[in-house]
Amino acid sequence: MSIDIDPLVEGNGLRVTDHIENAQFELYTDRPVAPVPTDGENHYFPVDAAVRFSTSSVTVPRVANVVVRDVTGAVVAEGADIEVPEGEYYVQVSPTPTKTYLHVRSGFAVVSGDERSRIAFDGETVVSAGFRSLNDQPAGTITTPSDPESVMRAVSLLGSSLATTSPERSFPTLRGHPPLIEIGDGFSVPDSVEETDSGVEIVVPPEYRYVFASASIAHYLDATVVPGSAPELRGDGWSHSLAPDFEARCSRLLRRTFYLDCLVRTEGFYPVELYERDRLDDVLDLEYARLYHLPLSERLGAYLDVPFEDLEPLLPQWSLTTDVRPTAENVSVLPYLADDLSLIRCPEADPSDTGPEATHGSEFLRSPTDASVVRGATDRGTGFTVDDGQFVQPDPVDTVEHAWVGEGIPIGANKATIEAYRRRIGRGTPERGPISVSVVCNDDRMREEGEVAALYGLRDMLQFDIEVTHDLTRAEMRELLASDVDFLHYIGHVDDRGMQCANGFLDLTEASLEIGVDSFLLNACQSYRQGQALIEAGSRGGIATLTDVANAPATELGRIVARLMNGGFNLRTALHVAQRALITGHQYSVLGDGGVTLCQSRSGIASIFELSERDQETYDLTVKTYPLGGFGIGTLFTLSTDALDQHCLVPGEVTIHDISSDNIERLLELEVFPVFVNGELHWSDELLPM
Repeated sequence: MSIDIDPLVEGNGLRVTDHIENAQFELYTDRPVAPVPTDGENHYFPVDAAVRFSTSSVTVPRVANVVVRDVTGAVVAEGADIEVPEGEYYVQVSPTPTKTYLHVRSGFAVVSGDERSRIAFDGETVVSAGFRSLNDQPAGTITTPSDPESVMRAVSLLGSSLATTSPERSFPTLRGHPPLIEIGDGFSVPDSVEETDSGVEIVVPPEYRYVFASASIAHYLDATVVPGSAPELRGDGWSHSLAPDFEARCSRLLRRTFYLDCLVRTEGFYPVELYERDRLDDVLDLEYARLYHLPLSERLGAYLDVPFEDLEPLLPQWSLTTDVRPTAENVSVLPYLADDLSLIRCPEADPSDTGPEATHGSEFLRSPTDASVVRGATDRGTGFTVDDGQFVQPDPVDTVEHAWVGEGIPIGANKATIEAYRRRIGRGTPERGPISVSVVCNDDRMREEGEVAALYGLRDMLQFDIEVTHDLTRAEMRELLASDVDFLHYIGHVDDRGMQCANGFLDLTEASLEIGVDSFLLNACQSYRQGQALIEAGSRGGIATLTDVANAPATELGRIVARLMNGGFNLRTALHVAQRALITGHQYSVLGDGGVTLCQSRSGIASIFELSERDQETYDLTVKTYPLGGFGIGTLFTLSTDALDQHCLVPGEVTIHDISSDNIERLLELEVFPVFVNGELHWSDELLPM
């Protein structure tokens, strides 16, 4: 069991221990309790563990928000101070280190104060308490030999983290992080990873490229991966071919299943009006209620009967495609990609080698082309070139983000590494405190970009610790790189000797260098190798350049990235926006874990507005949304406007025609985010008033 529930030794109540998240907390009662384990079936939402006990009150040692549902699931009360009459209720208590639910047959009152909330029942009551791990951390690590059939067994367990196999698994909080996989001498599974049987099998030839490409759907479908001569998907009484073009069919299967789950789940816990469901209803007539109540295998079979050509135009643009070299060394990356629900491709042969080219013209460069005004070195080489680096050109993708795992320097894709992904897990929950940003400008002629410091920290309710320094020495730069900094924004010169400092160059590839910086932007010419050295030495993710970069567009890109990171965008999505705004943005690349964020956006998601004016009073508005952190794929969002009264999916694209300028202004006032007006990048706070 991932969660233990024990009576308190000192005092009255329960101690709840979540072994996955290494979290522990207490609930207090008015008398000693003897909790009796139950199966948890009498809870409205899925739980990992549940107990039954008798008490007249339950106290949470923090001010809690309590949501009360009746037996139909309808919300009847919500807040920190509420009262409900006699009845049967499902009660959700938050925030707590695990999801916490109570089931009672009693009236009760919630009274909050003095940093605690007390739920007082109408006399002694039998309470069923259920708990579910937030499951941001994997339940354990599976060890497997490196042969493909053993790896299949390990990939078959990725679905064990699902809290449910109902359509609600499309909510990010009900999927959980899959268990990790490491190559070892034998096959072993920790007790915390429980094998399940959904009745779904993925049959593939025992080759890495098939096993790798099936990882995300094995996780989401809770499917068992088994060897066979021809790839196919099997359920109870049906089969579906996954040939030819196995990878494309896997991608299509994941997108189709996930999308339909999001629509069908509106028949369950959250019967909301959904924008995407209305759009599909204009094309197809689906029996949503019947589909919702089918077992996973039968429901999946019914999904596959829906003509894909009818669905495809309505499917949201997927977030991420990852190209993975199918080797034993890369087996360990599969759980992280499955957690991201990435589409996975496995290039067998090297893509055609290529090298990035930069058109410099007469622009001031961050390179050694002009020793008087440069963003490169002043008297020798410019970092690495096509001749001494292996560049690869991955095939284009239809997703917003693109990552590459394997040898080579990918053009147009995030160079991801297993070490960076592991730091995602190892980082755990950050301590409460200000977000630290260090802006370093090591050339007086580039001080204009140093003003980006003013763009970090422009957020209510968030504390930033922003430090701006100039002309650091090698020793000072060493000290800074070793410090616990959340984001380093470096402005200056880089060449094959390293990062230029006031008294020489600091080579970040030095083995003795200690790195504490979590993420970075190295805004200098050909900074890729120095950025990769930061990733190898301890950073999680960053942005660096593949070529020489002209100073003016480099300054503009630095400003764009600063605003986006301050707004909660992750590295990959931030660079995606910058590349839309600046053609020179394609000279930059993301390294390490491209999902790194500096902070959470005010709304929890990343959004881009696209406006086109119809007349002086009305516009056409398209809102594109992207998943971030805990608000992952499958999150619901609403627009705070009376022009749209429906919920929408993340990721997604929502278009509203003839929206008034007053409505637009109300949306722009909510937070700072990018707005493309007739294709040109602006910022919401700069467009007010309309």
